[in-house]
Amino acid sequence: QVQLVESGGGLVQAGGSLRLSCEASGSIFSIHAVGWYRQAPGEQRKFVADIVSDGSADYTDSVKGRFTNSRNDAKNMVYLQMNNLKHEKTAVYYCNAEIDADFDDAGAANYWGQGTQVTVSS
Repeated sequence: QVQLVESGGGLVQAGGSLRLSCEASGSIFSIHAVGWYRQAPGEQRKFVADIVSDGSADYTDSVKGRFTNSRNDAKNMVYLQMNNLKHEKTAVYYCNAEIDADFDDAGAANYWGQGTQVTVSS
């Protein structure tokens, strides 16, 4: 019953900005850590950023200072603000969340969204 849906992807000019959203829905008791990953064509999926329940965020070195991860727990939403997309490759961005479902006594489990494509053009 728990689902993650990414949105906000699309075409962006090199050097431009874009904000991605990850919305969790379903029978949710709490959302713990949420991570963002991206996968360019022909490459492995790589970590981009994450954010824990208290709002503390971490980033891969290449995006520090340009990307900002945030969350709105009242809306079950996580956002990734991406600024100055100067060196990013076109890639699919995925949301991953550790969620404790309200019907699950076993604790939290990981969920993945289907991804949203960010196309960077020059």
